[in-house]
Amino acid sequence: MLDSILQWDRDAFIYLNNLGEQPYDFFWSTVTKYPPWIPLFLGILILFFIKYPKREAFTLIVTLLVMVFFVETLTNLVKQIVARPRPNNDEDLKMMIRIVKNPSSYSFFSAHAAISFSIMAFVTFCLRKYVSWVVLGFIWPVLFIMSRIYLGVHYPLDLLAGALFGALSAYFFYRVYHKLISPYLK
Repeated sequence: MLDSILQWDRDAFIYLNNLGEQPYDFFWSTVTKYPPWIPLFLGILILFFIKYPKREAFTLIVTLLVMVFFVETLTNLVKQIVARPRPNNDEDLKMMIRIVKNPSSYSFFSAHAAISFSIMAFVTFCLRKYVSWVVLGFIWPVLFIMSRIYLGVHYPLDLLAGALFGALSAYFFYRVYHKLISPYLK
């Protein structure tokens, strides 16, 4: 069963990666970095301070930063334990795929997916009552993870596992915030 899942993962990666074309390399290479998304992050910070009292907004942001540190740390730990090579480092795949970036670290699971989905899920949990269109922020993590396949550095399962871990981490931190922290702010 695991072999068939991994084969699907490999085949899906090859298919999706080969949809890429050189004229789009710059776009996807830019999308995969954090700096182009700074306006989104600033917008999130502003929304927290508009919709919450200053003390609570600051505490939510600190909780968000702790969550990102947690997600990053656990993701790197899992990468070291699983030690799955990235597709761009697989000698059998190199001739069959487009490689735009060439990192040498491990692949499973994607830190880009985990962090971006954890941030947007946490923000959505916090702001959904106040800003109905906050879910549009998920455009960022979706583009972010699509870029990873385009660039040749992650399999689909790396991204799905990262996104799931990120979303679950966001839910956990949101619940902890409301059960253990929020009552002391009132």
